[in-house]
This record gives sequence, C-alpha cells and structure tokens, in this order.
Amino acid sequence: MSPRTGQPASKSRAKANVAAPSPRSGRKSRPPAAPRVKICGLRSLDDALKAVDAGADALGFNFHPGSPRFVELRTAARIIAALPPFVATVAVWVNPGESALREALSACRWSALQFSGDEGEEIKGAFPHDLVVRTARLKDRRSLKTALALPRCAAVLVDAGVPGTYGGTGKLARWDLAAELAAARTVALAGGLSPENVAEAVRIARPYAVDVASGVESAPGVKDAQKMRDFVRAAKSAAA
Repeated sequence: MSPRTGQPASKSRAKANVAAPSPRSGRKSRPPAAPRVKICGLRSLDDALKAVDAGADALGFNFHPGSPRFVELRTAARIIAALPPFVATVAVWVNPGESALREALSACRWSALQFSGDEGEEIKGAFPHDLVVRTARLKDRRSLKTALALPRCAAVLVDAGVPGTYGGTGKLARWDLAAELAAARTVALAGGLSPENVAEAVRIARPYAVDVASGVESAPGVKDAQKMRDFVRAAKSAAA
C-alpha cells in the first residue's frame, strides 16, 4: 500500500511527514553507550513534556482503540506539534486500516511506525524498512527463531508472549531470549519494565532501546513524572 495514495506499495520514502532516520542496513545497529528510552502511551501534552524533561529519547502514541492508552489522532497531532526538536515520535498500530494510516501520515511527522498486531507484508512492506518497527513476542526458542528471520526493519520490539493480547499487559518479556536476538538484530525491549527492574533488564538483554508504558504510570494512561525520571536514570546508568 502506498501511504500517499493507498495503491500498491512503492519502495520510495513513504511520505514527507515521516521523518528520515539515519540509514540502516537492516542488520544489528551498534548499541549506544546507554540504551535509548521510549515512553509509550502518551495521551496528553503535559505527560509528553514531562517525559521529555525526564530524558526520554522517543515518545509512542497508541492508535489501538482497544488499549487504555489509545489516543485520538487529533490529540496526538497537537502534542507532537508542541514538542521540542530532536524528540523521536513513534506511531503504534494494531491491525490498522489503510485509511487510518494515510490520515495519520498526513497529520503528523513520524520517526518510526511500530506494528504490534497481525499486519501482513502488504501493510508493513509498503514502507521503507528503516521506518518500520516489527514486534516479536518471545516465549520460547521457536519464537526466537521466527524473530531472527523477520524481514529487514529499523528495530524489533520484544514484548511478552501473552495469548490474545497485543502488548501493554505489564508482563515481563524473556530477557534471555531477547539477549540472543539483540546479538543479531536491533532490539527495543518492552514488556513489564519499571524503574525497579529496567537496569537488570539492560544488563541481561543489552538492547538498543527500552520501551515502557504501564511501568511509569500512576493510573492506566496517566504518566507519573517521578517514575519516568527514575526509569530513564536507571536504564541509562545500567550500561555504564
């Protein structure tokens, strides 16, 4: 699918409103000195600015209507327009329709597109690989083998394997399997991370990035400023 027209995919850059990251080969990116931190599930400008002040490198906006962190596109657009420069923005999708994708791409400037549902290659393959974040729910060695064979992408988001869900459960991912995947692919580790456990997760899995939502909230969809500061501090100090 072409993001501009909805017609069959072209491999040219998807849209002027998708920010171009540095070129990647689709292989493992060299881990930064400290992991990048993505705080996901932002629903208000106040929370987004608190996340930036806490040191977040990227903010995620969840467009899955079944999530307690769902945000309307018009709200996300207002938040993104008010963000300071050099903050990455990630659109998080679960089985989106073509019209929803086109509308979001026209409304906001995105650094990455994260697909966390059962989307086929007709959707994910419509975008340049260096804009796409694919999701792997690692629960055993079979799922690890599948993740290692995923098509080229900017990163693989590792989440917990909870049947019937699309993430956001607060359950821990398999850090041991994530570590094996991170040795070959660029990994963003999610799944039950919190200020209390993220340092250990970073030391074990050695991910390129960590991703948190419920672990820094005072209520579903409501971020806690102190928890965000503690999370960022713990994540980035763990790699020292």
